[in-house]
Amino acid sequence: MIIPDPRYNDPMVTQFVNNLMWEGKKSTALTLFYEALDLVADRTKQDEHGLWKKALNNVMPQVEVRSRRIGGATFQIPTEIRAKRKVSIGMKWLIKYSRQRSGKGMAERLASEIIAASKGEGSAVKKKEDTHRMAESNRAFAHFKV
Repeated sequence: MIIPDPRYNDPMVTQFVNNLMWEGKKSTALTLFYEALDLVADRTKQDEHGLWKKALNNVMPQVEVRSRRIGGATFQIPTEIRAKRKVSIGMKWLIKYSRQRSGKGMAERLASEIIAASKGEGSAVKKKEDTHRMAESNRAFAHFKV
């Protein structure tokens, strides 16, 4: 059971902040997340929480490939992803690719990645598309099921 965050009263925000947290500094991570959303609101003049949710939905993968060894050969087998895993992968990708972005400060980079992802652009969305493409090209092995 995840406790909802104070500003948006949303447990998904808390989960995101938990993923964002570095070395157990939760208050720092929470401040950073709110700063990023304030920047998003300033730049887009839209509901920042709604935009963050949209970005997360654009990043969440539907399928993934899993390696399975069958008779000496390793096959990449496409599998559906559970709902909770989709959300957690989406969050991790959004955070990972905002850390890799250039810019001043993590709040700035996270805001940029959220805005890009909400438009269907950015590295995190590209990662999702690559994952889907990989699953599509290996669809022939789907009958092996992991």
